[in-house]
Amino acid sequence: MASARVVGMPSAAIASEHKNSWIDARSTASLQALVDAVVEPFYPECSAAPNRALALLEAVSRRTATLLAGWQAVGFCHGVMNTDNMSILGLTIDYGPFGFLDAFDPGHICNHTDQQGRYAFARQPSVAFWNLHALAQGLMPLVDDTDALKAAMEPFKAEFEGAIQARMRAKLGLMDARAEDAELIDDWLRLLAQDRCDYTITLRALGGFSTSPGADNAAVRDWFVDRPAFDAWAARYTARLQAEASLDAERAVRMARANPKFVLRNHLAESAIRQAQAGDFSETERLLTVLATPFDDHPSAPAAYAALPPDWAHHLEVSCSS
Repeated sequence: MASARVVGMPSAAIASEHKNSWIDARSTASLQALVDAVVEPFYPECSAAPNRALALLEAVSRRTATLLAGWQAVGFCHGVMNTDNMSILGLTIDYGPFGFLDAFDPGHICNHTDQQGRYAFARQPSVAFWNLHALAQGLMPLVDDTDALKAAMEPFKAEFEGAIQARMRAKLGLMDARAEDAELIDDWLRLLAQDRCDYTITLRALGGFSTSPGADNAAVRDWFVDRPAFDAWAARYTARLQAEASLDAERAVRMARANPKFVLRNHLAESAIRQAQAGDFSETERLLTVLATPFDDHPSAPAAYAALPPDWAHHLEVSCSS
């Protein structure tokens, strides 16, 4: 499934020449100084490398892969993944028209000005990899071997795949890593996409899944239109849980720590903004309190915070100017 693994990775389109004629010795020295300024405080493990720029590129590739796995697992859409909006430290920055998935749609575009869907949810890992190519291009004056630059980015793929699988296993409450897990996870995501199930709510509901014989698991099953398809998947899921002697109560606790109950949905932000514009910041403060610990139940929080978006929310659009 596109949201669970990197697809459509671009080829390593780094220029064949490792030196640019317009880069003079002074510019190269400045670039090296910039690399050193990043490495020494933030990537000390790269300090002793034969080529710091090359080591930095690999380290940034790994951090970026971990970052993107976190985004995909929680259903976060950045919106504008231009190269200048990516952090060399592997942090989430500069997200203007961001959003979280409501109905699960791998092709979801959260920025309505992104008419080509370049930054659609499922494309985010591939775009991040493309951005690493841009970083590699900028580091070319410090690296003699373009093949080495390409190789330094390659760990992104395995790092992302391992990280997203680990996160998704945790979200499904699986303790051990097994070969069949990737297919089980992908099929779960296909079910969500097929019936446009709410990503956050359905995963939270899955935490109450019972492996007891005859359990109907209505709390999660009722979110699906295609009940037979869910039942078929649930039978496989039950067998997988039983294979590792998973205990329902213990698993429910683990899954509650892996699947947030609350995310900052567009309509919640919109309501808080409207009230704040009128001089009332109480809703902003209440949202901040809940979202500071989104995995907790917060029984005093408004029920709407963890419910499906209202009909009017489907008409909300965000852009770079929002």
